[in-house]
Amino acid sequence: MALAAGFRSVAQSADSATALKARTLALWVAQNRLAAAQLEQPAPAVGERSGTDAQAGAAFSWRETVSGTPNPAFRKIEINVADPSTPDYVLAHLVGYVAQSSRR
Repeated sequence: MALAAGFRSVAQSADSATALKARTLALWVAQNRLAAAQLEQPAPAVGERSGTDAQAGAAFSWRETVSGTPNPAFRKIEINVADPSTPDYVLAHLVGYVAQSSRR
């Protein structure tokens, strides 16, 4: 019995490490998407967009929702990242804000 419990414990640890790696890589994808949005000129348009990206050889799908804020100089961006095989299971969710370029 103790041997079977030991194997189960090792398997659970391996599963946890794999899940942690996937979530970490997905978060990096989300952070990269936010950084790209912050550099966009003009700022991203209000609405939704999606695509795919790779991180450390793993494929991810992302979906961004850009919306206005009470301050018209900023837009809110929500980014969800998932494994393309299970797009409804979000591995990372990131919310940030982007400044719209000032008109001169």
